[in-house]
Amino acid sequence: MMESRIKRLATTLMDATTDKAPQVQEQIYAALCYVGEAEPEEVLRCCDEYLRQHDKLAYPHRVIILKAMESVVRNNIALLDKSTAKVVIFLASNEMTKSKEVIRDWQEAASSVLVAVGQRFINKVMEEVLTKFQPGILPHYFVLQTFANLSVSNVFGMVPFLNSILGTMLPMLGMAKQDHMKSVFCYALQRFSESIQEYLANLDKAPDPTVRKDTFSNDIFSAYEVLFGSWLQHREAKLRLAVVEAVGPMSHLLPGEKLEEQLPKLIPGILALYRKHAEAFSISKSLCQILEASVDIGSRSLDVQLDPLLGTLHPQICAPADPALPLTVKNHTEVLRCFTVLACSFPDRVLAFLLPKLESSNERTRVGTLLIMRQIINSAPSQMEIKKPFILSSMKLPLQDSSDKVKRALVQVISAMAHHGYLEQPGGEAMVEFLVRQCALASELQPKKQAPDAEDPASDSVQSISINTLLLLSTTVDRMSNVLWPYLLEFVTPIQFTNALTPLCRSLMYLAMKKEEQGESASLIRYDGNANLPSPYALTARLLVVSSQPHAGACRGAAALRLLHVLHGSVHPSLGPLWSKRVPLLVERIEENTEQALSQREWEEELLLFLQETLAAIADSAWIGQFVVEMSRQLSSYNGFPMEKNFLYKCIGTTLGACSSKDLVQKQLQELLETARYHEEAEREGLASCFGLCAMSHLEEALSKLEQFVRSDVFRRSGGLFSIFKDRSDNEVEKIKSTLILCYGYVAAHAPQELLLSRIEADILKNIFQYFNTKDLTLKLCLIRSICMISQAICKGGKCGDFSFSRKAELVAQMVEFMKAEPQDTMRTPVRQRAMITCTYLVILEPHLSDPDRTELIDTCLAGVLALPPLELAKDREENGADAIPKEVLYGDTMSALKDLLKSLLQRNLTPHGLQDMFAHLGPWIKSSKDHERQRAVEISAALLDFYLSALNVSTVIPFYNLSVLIALFSPRCSDSVPSVRLHAVDCVYCLLYIQLCYEGFARDHRDEMVEGLKALKKGLEEPDFTVLFHTCTSMAMVVGKRVPPDQLMSLLLALFEGLVDPDRNCSRAATVMINSLLKERGAVLQEKVPDIMSIIHSKLEEVDEEHIRKAAQQTVYILASQHKSVVVSSLLGSALPFDSHTCTMWRSLATEPALTSQILEQLLEKVNRDVPYKESKCFLLGSGSERIATPLPLAATCALYEIMSAPEAGPAVLGLYAPLFVTLLLRLSCSVGVQLPKSLQSRERRSSSGQGPAARSLQPCSSAVETLKAMLVRGGSEEVARAVDSAGAWDLMASPERHHDGIAVLAGAMARHAGPRLPLIVKNLVPTLSSVFDSQRITTTAFFAELLGSNVVNDLLLLETVLDGTAGRQKDPCTLVRVLVLRGLGNVAAGSPDKVRKHGAKLLASMVNGMDDKDDPHNLVALEAMSSLSKLLDHVEERDIQSMLLHIAIRIRPFFDSEQPRLRRSSIVLFGHLSRFSRGHCELFLEQILNGLVTLLLHLQDPQPDVVNACKFALRMCGPSMGCEGLRAMFRTHLREGRSLHYGEFINDVCKHLMQSFPEMLNRLILTNLFYFKSAWVDIRAAAPMFIGFLVLHVDEDHCQQVDLDQLISALNLLLKDPVPSVRMKVAETLGRLVRIL
Repeated sequence: MMESRIKRLATTLMDATTDKAPQVQEQIYAALCYVGEAEPEEVLRCCDEYLRQHDKLAYPHRVIILKAMESVVRNNIALLDKSTAKVVIFLASNEMTKSKEVIRDWQEAASSVLVAVGQRFINKVMEEVLTKFQPGILPHYFVLQTFANLSVSNVFGMVPFLNSILGTMLPMLGMAKQDHMKSVFCYALQRFSESIQEYLANLDKAPDPTVRKDTFSNDIFSAYEVLFGSWLQHREAKLRLAVVEAVGPMSHLLPGEKLEEQLPKLIPGILALYRKHAEAFSISKSLCQILEASVDIGSRSLDVQLDPLLGTLHPQICAPADPALPLTVKNHTEVLRCFTVLACSFPDRVLAFLLPKLESSNERTRVGTLLIMRQIINSAPSQMEIKKPFILSSMKLPLQDSSDKVKRALVQVISAMAHHGYLEQPGGEAMVEFLVRQCALASELQPKKQAPDAEDPASDSVQSISINTLLLLSTTVDRMSNVLWPYLLEFVTPIQFTNALTPLCRSLMYLAMKKEEQGESASLIRYDGNANLPSPYALTARLLVVSSQPHAGACRGAAALRLLHVLHGSVHPSLGPLWSKRVPLLVERIEENTEQALSQREWEEELLLFLQETLAAIADSAWIGQFVVEMSRQLSSYNGFPMEKNFLYKCIGTTLGACSSKDLVQKQLQELLETARYHEEAEREGLASCFGLCAMSHLEEALSKLEQFVRSDVFRRSGGLFSIFKDRSDNEVEKIKSTLILCYGYVAAHAPQELLLSRIEADILKNIFQYFNTKDLTLKLCLIRSICMISQAICKGGKCGDFSFSRKAELVAQMVEFMKAEPQDTMRTPVRQRAMITCTYLVILEPHLSDPDRTELIDTCLAGVLALPPLELAKDREENGADAIPKEVLYGDTMSALKDLLKSLLQRNLTPHGLQDMFAHLGPWIKSSKDHERQRAVEISAALLDFYLSALNVSTVIPFYNLSVLIALFSPRCSDSVPSVRLHAVDCVYCLLYIQLCYEGFARDHRDEMVEGLKALKKGLEEPDFTVLFHTCTSMAMVVGKRVPPDQLMSLLLALFEGLVDPDRNCSRAATVMINSLLKERGAVLQEKVPDIMSIIHSKLEEVDEEHIRKAAQQTVYILASQHKSVVVSSLLGSALPFDSHTCTMWRSLATEPALTSQILEQLLEKVNRDVPYKESKCFLLGSGSERIATPLPLAATCALYEIMSAPEAGPAVLGLYAPLFVTLLLRLSCSVGVQLPKSLQSRERRSSSGQGPAARSLQPCSSAVETLKAMLVRGGSEEVARAVDSAGAWDLMASPERHHDGIAVLAGAMARHAGPRLPLIVKNLVPTLSSVFDSQRITTTAFFAELLGSNVVNDLLLLETVLDGTAGRQKDPCTLVRVLVLRGLGNVAAGSPDKVRKHGAKLLASMVNGMDDKDDPHNLVALEAMSSLSKLLDHVEERDIQSMLLHIAIRIRPFFDSEQPRLRRSSIVLFGHLSRFSRGHCELFLEQILNGLVTLLLHLQDPQPDVVNACKFALRMCGPSMGCEGLRAMFRTHLREGRSLHYGEFINDVCKHLMQSFPEMLNRLILTNLFYFKSAWVDIRAAAPMFIGFLVLHVDEDHCQQVDLDQLISALNLLLKDPVPSVRMKVAETLGRLVRIL
């Protein structure tokens, strides 16, 4: 019986293999394997019988069965008995050979079964398969493949058979006519050969250790003759490759003499295939095996074949390998192995072949040859040892190659050479030099990385791999130390190796440190025998100069300094202590700062100080003299490196300063003047710096040399015969003049002051003045800078006050002329900036400037800077220009220079009059209509006032008479449209008030609390927030009002009124606020002018629609309304709808005073309630339908209520009228849903909503009612109610006809939570509306009461009976929605007043049951609400009340479990869960209901609706305790928590386990229930049902298996196997596999 059931199940599964879905086929395969694991032998026999009986079954389906058999055999090979093995072998053999045609998937699956069985039953397999392998008859393709695979999988089992197999097979080779048969013979011979080699290599483990190679040699040779002699010539490419793949392993088994005999034919035959096949890996691999076999026998024939071999293999390497094609990379590897074999045997001939290829014109040939050279250098070191000089001499041409690919390959060859001692030979230095040259390649000239290219697979640049190679050789190859040291030092000084300096310095430093480890003397550079090494002076100069650009060239500065430190003993013996201390600090400075963070000027100063200390430590005039000569010699090599050359000039100047020989100083200065490249700016600067630094110690010599230069022929039109400058152009002469003048400036700046003052006018200015009449920009800038440096030099001396600069006025006038000559609409040069800096120092000097000169200087500077176009505009105009200085920097520096100049001028007259005079010039710019002019002027003003305050020293109390005028000038600017103006304006007022306090006698460090408060205002001014600006103006007015002297108050007000016409509207508004704030302090003055202000306020609001003016107007309106409220209210109510913004502003002003506001609100409520909310109007466009049109008076009053209550001041009045306001607006809202505007207002509403400016409030009745109610709640202290409603989106719900009641419920809940004390009056006013003639009002009130019943506040306020009776009374309401809301409210009692449910239990339950039985409920809405509400009530009713109707309810709701409506499914399931609590302990009938619904609930855990899934989780958790199974209860409680994810398969598996333990007798019932869901409309449930059954049968005991009607079950599963959804069929297949448990 057991066997027939397993057979039936296996048959069912095998029938299902015809499914077309791959994933279903995979599951059927898995199920077959599962059944097979349980009963391997029986299943294998079933498969055998099925395949024999279903002879016509298509082969794709047979493949699934055969694969399952292979899996069962492979996993259970140890359990199979011989008889089963025989059956399987016989079947697989027949399946494999049934079709004479090759059907690969089918026959390969059968072959795999044989190979699997052959792991243990090799003899049985061979016995069967050999019957298909008869002498003289060509075997089946897969017979041979089976032999081949067996020989690999079971080497020791198969090799003993190979002799006889080969004997039978050899005659068959001639019978094979078809290509695929020849290929499989080749495959078999390949595998046989590999198997024999493996056997012979492991004879110690083999069963027969007597087996020898000779046993097979002759047969293999016979096969070889056929393969090589006949088949290799075939035109089919695949066959040729199969032959080649076989010949390689076979060559190792051929007799030695036969192999020797065949080589002259074999090698050419293999080589010929390269021309026929694009993919050469197999050929190369086989050739390598043949070459290795030939070498093993000591073949002499290879000598003859060498040239063809090399000629054929070489192009294989020259064709680049593509990393995207792994076979090309493998082919390269095999070919290189071939070259290794050949190079070890024929080193001379291989080199003689390769090295001439390096001269080829073909790039690929050169690259490939170098790759081979690297291979044989690494892999044949002993053979190449005596060839090293020859190989090195052959590298001369590659060293000159320009190809990057060749260079990369050559760098790799050099690396290999270094490891094997080549570079120690003569000629090795050329290889090192090549490496260094590649390190020096300019990074920007390297080709950018591109997409992977088969032509150029290397992605690294030549420079980067050369750098890595040099560092690697220096640090890891010990034998390279003597090669590289000190030879690499030769590359440090030549300028062409600059880019290689970083790796060079690092390598040299490492090498020098290794030398130091050998002893101090070893670290010294030995110049004997090393004539090419750079001198200590050259090394020091070079390394010091490149350190001046510390982050260039991969941070070459740090590397150069470290090398310099290591070489200290070679530079000078005295430098060790100093450099050991200073160099690490310099290196640390570089490494701790980024390129941007490290100031170039400061860094150069540190290096020059380091140089000074070094020269002082050396203290050797001869050494210093040679050093300065070497530096001068290096100057020309830095052409093209302006920064480095500039620094070298500074080093020369510093060194000349330390030089004791005046003759040498003069000679060097003369040489510098003669050789300088004057047309380069950096060189002019460098030369001038050099003279300046030299003048610190040699002022006389520097001035003397400059004087000689001035008098030389260079500046004359006709040069003397021997003049070195005779061929220079006029333009270059101007550059020479510029340099000369700059030299004078630097000399003055650096010369000792005690020597300088007497020489300024006689020796310096005399030679400068003659060049002022120039238009050359360079010369002009140099003149300005030189005068500036001279002025600074005078100022920094202690005696500048005693020095009278007689030509000061003349120089200032010249600077003014320079500035006037600049274009007014643009700034391209730093002439203005530098001229102003110069004037800043000039004005300090005596004598004073005259008033006209001072005025002209100030006006020229202000006009030249403030009037310039904005920076952004200047950039746009000159975006194609090539300015040397960025515009941002130029503008910023020029502004700073202007500030410094004006401060310098103000310092000369630090009085109120001097301040007034300065602002007389600045005033027009401060009030300019152009933003950029105001911004600059106020920025300068702030700087001047801050300077004035800091420099002020009041000795006598005097009046600051112009305080009010200056305050009025700046205080409105705190609202300027430009943020920076606002901030600076506050600073100005702050300073002015403190200046006033100083003049009143307060100490300068006195701090006034109110004035200090101005500083706190600045943060808010960074963003243009009008509220903040208003606050700032008000605060400033308060401070000013208290701090301005009384006698200046009126002048302040008058000046502020002048500010109303300010071009910047923000400032005019600020002036208004300032005026209002000041006048508010003196309200009595304004009382008589209130009527006049009110008459024009509306027009003013229309003219200037700004926030500050609006607020000022509201203050005025309030004053007027408090005296004339009747007139104001009447006129405003008569305003046209919708109210314009100015009318709204005036409405809101009426909320200022509570008593007044209350009276106005009462009037407006009376107007809302007086008229009907809408009128019915027939809609002609819609036939007989009608529409509701709002009545105008309630609408206008509603809008007015909104405007008043939107004002925060209305709060107290709204609180006093809370209930009437709330009820009136709630009912107004209910009657406004779906109501339209009158036609007369519709067009006006459209115009309002499409107008510009801020979005107008909607005039639509419903929207306006919602907004007004919202405003009333906020203003009535119920902000939390409004927030709660808003966060729930309930305002939008209230405006929706379909969801209005939901919005009302949210509102009621919020009121109950946050405004409970307000409810008694509200309820009292709402009860009468339950009988309203308007459906909308009944719905609104019922919804409100229904939600209130869910809150305990109703009970606390003794409102429960009133609300409950009122709500229950509407159970028979003709409106369905009202009836639904009634049930909802009755259910809510469970939450709001649970203790009252028992009292009203019978009444409430009756209402729910009646609701479930509602006949006038086609969509089950009332029933749905009844179920939901009943679920809530069940926790609180008396058990006796529910027991009588428990079964009635359970049976009534059961059909809803599978309803198509998700809400019905959810509610019914939740209710079922609640009902289950009443079944515990004594209700067996309800337990039966639970068991009846269990499968449904478990399956609906896969419901497509998440809410239904959660409901099922809840119901199962509730039912668990009633089922009497602790395991299920614990599982439901643990795994079905809401929000926890569920692995359904694992969960159902565990559930079924517990069910079968506790309710085994229910197996058939559970299965039958699941069968019902095989037809479910939901895919996931259809898939879950068979899975449920599968897990049930997986866990049932054998004793209860008889319950199951297997015929019915398997039939149903078979039917479901035709389901259109693959996932369902997969679960069915899985379950069919599990049925093995109950068979």
